[in-house]
Amino acid sequence: MVVEPEHASVNGRKRPQPPQRTHREVADELRARIRSGALPPGRRMPTQAQLAEEFGVERGAVRQALRILQSEHLLTNVTKGSPATVVPDLDKALTGPGAPPLPTTVALAPRIASAFAAQHVRIDALCLTSVSLTLALGEPLRQIHAGRRKPAKIDVRVLLPSRDIDLAFPVPVAGRGGGDPVHRRWLAMRNAQGQVLRHNLLALRATHGIDVRVSFRALPFTPPVKLYLLNGVESLFAYYTLTRREQEFDQERLEMYDAEGTRSVLFAFERGAGLRDTAFVEQSRRWFDALWETISSELLLTS
Repeated sequence: MVVEPEHASVNGRKRPQPPQRTHREVADELRARIRSGALPPGRRMPTQAQLAEEFGVERGAVRQALRILQSEHLLTNVTKGSPATVVPDLDKALTGPGAPPLPTTVALAPRIASAFAAQHVRIDALCLTSVSLTLALGEPLRQIHAGRRKPAKIDVRVLLPSRDIDLAFPVPVAGRGGGDPVHRRWLAMRNAQGQVLRHNLLALRATHGIDVRVSFRALPFTPPVKLYLLNGVESLFAYYTLTRREQEFDQERLEMYDAEGTRSVLFAFERGAGLRDTAFVEQSRRWFDALWETISSELLLTS
């Protein structure tokens, strides 16, 4: 029997094998390739056998991953017999009429990119951190630097939880104490992502002469939902669904209640798409404005 070097024994003990990827992790990687253009519209995917070998998983996990992407309207022809195909019209699949609710990582970026076609871009966001928004802004920023977009004005307002409140989540399962490393890590992420978002947008003043304003305010509560308002005509809404999981803090595993915001399913409502959609967009705007103008406070993105 040949022992693979990476799993050979050391002092009589067998090295642990690396954890196998889940079908959701495979789907996440393939989705990222589709969004980045590495797998362009109309391209046939590698075979399931090739994907299984690449990711080191069983073919069943690959099929599950492909079915997830098919349910998100990113792939067609997902069968056992032939390779799947990336949908020809990716923009329509993600943002067109009848597009299904999709994870934030899939749905937010193309809608943000579409919003940047306006001369005056207005984005309001209420969220736990600004991770999803910062990631979604990458594509329109690339389009601006490539000369394909040139808005005259950009206004961004972001509501985030205050550093001074007891968050409902993320929190340790055993309760707070000992400096609460979960809160410290959340705060560091909130501040770092906000600073990156602000820097990337304000840089457009110097590089492209765009009038940019970026403002942050602090909420006195933990938002159970995330909300994005685009140019006053579109409202994107998602629930933060809590999970119980373990994470390492200072070389110690800690159980915590957390929400996976980037995977939250985003529901889209558009002004003019019917009375219900129009009313939802208008009420979302009023709700955001009321929070901004009343109970929110100044937010400083510092540790």
